[in-house]
Amino acid sequence: MPSPEQLRALLDPRTTVLLTVECQQGVVGPDGALPELAEEARSSGALTNVARLVAAAHEGGVQVVHALAERRPDGRGASRNARLFRAAERLPVRQLSGTPAVRVAEPVEVTEEDLVVRRLHGLSPIAGTEVDALLRNLDCRTLVVTGVSANVAVPNAVFDAVNGGYRVVVPADAIAGVPPEYTPAMVRNTLALVATIATTDEVVACLAPPRRAARG
Repeated sequence: MPSPEQLRALLDPRTTVLLTVECQQGVVGPDGALPELAEEARSSGALTNVARLVAAAHEGGVQVVHALAERRPDGRGASRNARLFRAAERLPVRQLSGTPAVRVAEPVEVTEEDLVVRRLHGLSPIAGTEVDALLRNLDCRTLVVTGVSANVAVPNAVFDAVNGGYRVVVPADAIAGVPPEYTPAMVRNTLALVATIATTDEVVACLAPPRRAARG
């Protein structure tokens, strides 16, 4: 774990962006396509922690980007080269463009200043999407990665960001995967090798503006 000073230096509000990954109704909502993942994201507190981080970023003037996965009703352009994609086509809840399934899930708040990036293909919230270009145009140097899942999309985002030259911070209690024991193992054995691991409380303390002392 970094010291508070080291983490604060990494999370300069002028060069930090907070990324939420697939925190959408059809994935982590109560009626989502993957009930086990949705339950873990909520019961573990990960989704609540994502909301806390987003609120702190809004308060501190840190840019927020929401990365969502969706598909056209006709399936054009969708990936089909892995079991995961083919299984998704058979799920009772599909992430179709324009439906409630691809809206950011409560309690995560979206403001007018936030950027929402939607992808129609692939596993990564960054590779092959607008995210990298947006980050560069925002002068981003540090990317905070949150959301789901620790099995696929989150590590993809972390690796792509590191390969793209960004410094990455992962609040370990603001990501979720299945089974529950997989996430800490992924963090400890993989993400910790390439990213700075912190807690939501530690990151919130850096993102939110300092409180002014009350006058006596």
